[in-house]
Amino acid sequence: MDFRIADTFTDSLARLTGEEQKAVKTTAFDLQVNPANPGLSFHKLDDARDKHFWSVRASGDIRLIVHRSSASLLLCYVDHHDRAYSWAERRRLETHPQTGAAQLVEIRERVEEIAVPRYVEVAPSAPPQPALFAQRSDAQLLGYGVPTEWLADVRQATEESLLELVGHLPGEAAEALLQLATGGQPAIPRALVAPGSDPFAHPDAQRRFRLMGDLEELERALEYPWDKWTVFLHPAQRQWLDEHVETSHGHLCVGTMHLAKGLEFRAVAVMACDDEIIPLQARIETVTDDSDLEEVYNTERHLLYVACTRARDRLLVCGVEPASEFLDDLRTPGRS
Repeated sequence: MDFRIADTFTDSLARLTGEEQKAVKTTAFDLQVNPANPGLSFHKLDDARDKHFWSVRASGDIRLIVHRSSASLLLCYVDHHDRAYSWAERRRLETHPQTGAAQLVEIRERVEEIAVPRYVEVAPSAPPQPALFAQRSDAQLLGYGVPTEWLADVRQATEESLLELVGHLPGEAAEALLQLATGGQPAIPRALVAPGSDPFAHPDAQRRFRLMGDLEELERALEYPWDKWTVFLHPAQRQWLDEHVETSHGHLCVGTMHLAKGLEFRAVAVMACDDEIIPLQARIETVTDDSDLEEVYNTERHLLYVACTRARDRLLVCGVEPASEFLDDLRTPGRS
């Protein structure tokens, strides 16, 4: 069974307390090891539009929202009971009909306003703003990743309403619309994908869903903000640097601190050793317990140590002021 996490899961996890995060991570690890474990409390969400949404109890009233099928399990969201259920009831997992990318689509809620006669003087209203995308065809908007049920709203969007609207759309659609509204031209819309293609393999889907190969990958994914992990830590980046790396004269090898363990080079440059980068401020802000904070500091300090000790002859450490406090650990008496 494929085991994936969504960016909405890691984003929602970061908003919980330290103790709640611990319980959620333990449950996530249990789900990856054995999703059929009888100790896991699954509950089918009968009111959800997507009938593959289930909740899993982590602790107290903390619930994980998972998308469960015979072939895959996707961690989608986590929150306190009512908010978690509300999130799931307003979304469904879809394959976009034109791009072929997997998307978590927010279900459009229709609210009809009832006009009540009022006999008051009304100041002249400002002229209506023009619709930004009224001249765009369905094929164009779908090609940018706009979900089908949001086409009408996109066509009616104005400069005033656009920013609120894009918050309800998948990332690729939001970016394309903002670029169009500011006079840019997004990439040419993608053609229809071949029938039967994996919707999670689409580049747009890979921005928000990631396949977890083992517990180590899941642990890393849950420790760091989504954007940092997907760019620097995900196994897809191992093509940059692994144990089989070969160097040649006049060329550089570029890699991450996390993947440099066990390697050795004649010269190494460790970059961006800035305050709030090492240790990572975004990671520190998610910790509420002092013992956990000490563990974060020790892990980040060891990470820098590992990176710097990859150098056999020469080491260059770069950063901007204020620099990382961990650089003091590297300085020896008589050297700067």
